[in-house]
This record gives sequence, structure tokens and C-alpha cells, in this order.
Amino acid sequence: MDIGTVTERASPRQFGPKDDLPEEYRKAATRMIQFHANSEIMGAYLERPFIRQAPSLDRKLAFSAKVQDEIGHGQLLYRAAENLGVKTRGQMLDELANGEGKFLNCFHYPMTEWWETPMIGFFVDGAAMRRQATLKKTSWEPYAHAMDKICFEEGFHIKHGESILRELATGSRKEQELVQDAFEEWWPRILQFFGPTDDQSTHHDFASAVGLKTMGNDELRQAFLNAYLPKARKYGLEIPEYPRINEGEDGRYEVVEDDLDWDEFWQIAKNDYGPGRQQIDSRKAAREAVAWVRESMETPGSGPGSDTGDTPQAAD
Repeated sequence: MDIGTVTERASPRQFGPKDDLPEEYRKAATRMIQFHANSEIMGAYLERPFIRQAPSLDRKLAFSAKVQDEIGHGQLLYRAAENLGVKTRGQMLDELANGEGKFLNCFHYPMTEWWETPMIGFFVDGAAMRRQATLKKTSWEPYAHAMDKICFEEGFHIKHGESILRELATGSRKEQELVQDAFEEWWPRILQFFGPTDDQSTHHDFASAVGLKTMGNDELRQAFLNAYLPKARKYGLEIPEYPRINEGEDGRYEVVEDDLDWDEFWQIAKNDYGPGRQQIDSRKAAREAVAWVRESMETPGSGPGSDTGDTPQAAD
């Protein structure tokens, strides 16, 4: 099958492992799904500390469940990518640990305070749901199947994030001030979640032509703003003056692109941003800590009960 045929046939869940797809399609789909899988894994690492830091047992249990969900989503997506025959799951995980794998901009920033958690749990997850819902109609069937489960679980994650935001927004004046400060810091990053405008995106045209993407960055960001600007105001959050967001007579919002720090965004896209490198190094350390598990599974007699003399390490 050539690209022309793929373009003509492109439709929801059209292609699967049995199809003889051209290399260009397989590589593009692998790049897209690997990025998504990496983001699920790195998002889980960002929120994992709050299993311990959350202020109540219920919140700790919810974060524990969410982190497990996100790791599971990553594994589903690596398998969907692996079916394309370009890279193995192990290769993709190695690339992530070695700083070669790319992932979502928001997960390159540190998140250390409780009042920051709704920025990921409500706003970033809400933005992700906007994109992921459209991927149920992607042309690569294993990807679409994975999204059925992922979107179902992400809906609970957003409700959890909104619950934390509501609790903070109706709490003490100090809590309200802290969550407003967090919102002002995270808001520009959230707006960049969908990436550059369609005319600046390197991969948009091809991914749309072959049905991997069904909505562009501009349309997705517009849908997010329509839904989440009113929600932010509902919880008493003041929209920062910058980046400026202009509302047209037709009710559509337009972000002033020059107000966003695109230099930092592209630095992040290359995995050259300092805090992001720390996130990657943490992932590498965790992967190395449990290397003995993989080795014992691949080589009988090489596990912790063998004569190697090595002491098994935990990933945490």
C-alpha cells in the first residue's frame, strides 16, 4: 500500500497490524504514539510524590490509583506503537530514560506543592481529554482501542483534580491566594499544551492527511478555552493579563502568540530544559534500579537468588 492509497482510505480505525502500510505512515504513527506513551509515564512520575504528600488518606489513595492508571496507559500505548514494527517497547523505554524520547511540555516543570496539583489534575488533564477523545477516531486501530480505556479513566482523573481545586478555592484566603499563584505560573504552560499553531507544526499536515489526527492544534486549543476559561472563573481564578486572550464577536478566543515563551517551549521540545533533564534523570535512575528484574526474566538464574553478589534495588 502506498501513501496515496492510505490517504484515500484514511478513516477512523481503518488500519491494523495486518495491513501492509508504508514506512512513512508507520514512522509517523510510532512517533505520535511514543510521544503520548512517554507523556503518560512522565506525568505519573510528576504526581507520584503526592501519594505521600497528599493531606488525607482518601487523597493518598486517589493519587496512588491515578499513578497506577497512568503507568498502565503508557504500557498500552507502547504496545500500540510496537505493533507498527518500527521500534520495540524496550527501545522506546530506553530512549525515554536516555533523554532521546520526547514528552509533553507541562511534565518538564517541577510540581512540589499541594496547591499546584489541580493545574495538572484538572487543567492539563482536561486539555489532554480534549485531544484524546478525538483519538478514538484515529486511523491506527490499536491506538483507537487503547484510547477507549484511557479516556474512561482520564474522566475520573479530571473529576479528582476538580475536587481538589474546589476544595482549595472554597478554603481559607491563604489557600485561595496560593492556588491563584499556581494558576498564574502554570497558565502559559497549559496554553502551550497543544503545541504550536497548525501553520508552525512540523507534523500536522501529514498526520491529518493519513487520519492519525482528526483535529488540529488550533481547533483543540479553541475547544479547551471555550470549556475551561468559564470553569476557571467559576472557581474564582483570575485569568492572568498575559498571555493576552482576545475574545471575538463570534465567541472564539485568540491567544496572542507573541506573549508566550516559545523559545523555552522549543528548548523543552529538544529535552534541553534544566528541570526537564532532572525529570529524565529520575526516570533513568528508576529504570536502572529495576534492571535486575528484566535480566532475571530474560536469563534464568540471574535474579536476586543467584551468585552475582548484587543487592536488588527498589525503583523508588
